[in-house]
Amino acid sequence: MAPRRPWLTILGIGEDGRAGLSPKALAELDRAEVVIGGARHLALAAPVAAQTIPWPSPFADGYAMVLARRGRPTCVLATGDPFHYGVGAELARLVPAEDILCLPHPSAFSLAAARLGWSLPDCDCVSLHGRALERIIPRLQPGARILALSWDGSTPGQVAALLKARGFGASTVTVCEALNGPRERVRRSVAADFSIPDVDPLNTVAIDVVAAADARIVTLAPGLPDAFFDSDGQLTKADIRALTLAALAPRAGELLWDIGLGAGSVGIEWCLRHPRNRCIGVEERPERAERARRNALALGATALDIRLGRAPAALDDLPAPDAVFIGGGASEPGVFDAAWAALKPGGRLVVNAVTLETETLLGTLHARHGGAMRRLAVSRLEPVGGMHGWRAAMPVTQWVVTKP
Repeated sequence: MAPRRPWLTILGIGEDGRAGLSPKALAELDRAEVVIGGARHLALAAPVAAQTIPWPSPFADGYAMVLARRGRPTCVLATGDPFHYGVGAELARLVPAEDILCLPHPSAFSLAAARLGWSLPDCDCVSLHGRALERIIPRLQPGARILALSWDGSTPGQVAALLKARGFGASTVTVCEALNGPRERVRRSVAADFSIPDVDPLNTVAIDVVAAADARIVTLAPGLPDAFFDSDGQLTKADIRALTLAALAPRAGELLWDIGLGAGSVGIEWCLRHPRNRCIGVEERPERAERARRNALALGATALDIRLGRAPAALDDLPAPDAVFIGGGASEPGVFDAAWAALKPGGRLVVNAVTLETETLLGTLHARHGGAMRRLAVSRLEPVGGMHGWRAAMPVTQWVVTKP
């Protein structure tokens, strides 16, 4: 039997319009009964013989419109590569892959790298279109090259201001506007003195990162300095935090529950371990929840989702976690039971205790469920008069267990 012909064609189109489309892409455009796309896409593809429908607002309504045409030749226009921060991935969640033909155009990342002579695999590519500007913070590493899709013409200036504020003012910011079209411009500025006017809303920001000696760098290892977190004292300190992250053993794309969020340090560092990692933090005190939210944005951990409430009631209806950290409230009735019941098989649970009462509970849980317990004690050198001595912090008892 001949293979079934896809009914949905997703065409990537650039600022060069029809001239940049391949003969196959043009043939698919002509075959379609309906062509759906943004007003700019439809104008770039003109003239189109088929019926054209602008993508609606709100954007999500467009998916139902596409699905209503299931089985009939339909073409969706998208910018550049539809599967690189584009509409393709969402459509592929709704339509089987065998029903889709995608013909991509060079992405904005590819075009920007080509203009700058940068090796694309060596660049960090991130989208700031409809997303928090702070997502770029973890990528600000000395010597890094970053390509960022902008939200609009104001994004390059906002990026430059962020760079300057965090000690990266010497970085070069290159604004690539309307690449591959008649309005194309490529302009550069040092972040600290950014003054590029009248930026086209369709632009990509390229950053050649230069860090000052005092730059606020989000390092790759767990255990960020305590000074990076605003807190009221409810903070898992750096040494214990590093060991706690190691015990939680984060893997790419996993979800953590951080119960008793406090300043958010463990959940934030979990998110920083991989761009696809997520954390739901549960905190009953509004001022702490707001402080954790600020800490997360300051470090670029935008995947921290904070839920205000008291465990275990606040744990109801949350998506099942791959790992659970209980940093506060472990002795509250029902907290462990609710977390353990929700934890996925093979998931890890870590509890830190500083009080005798919670430590006693951990002994009981260890006897029932197994796992490993350890006592963590850290001493720091501090001045004692004109000399120095070791000052011990409160010891932490840690229980680590994997759910069968």
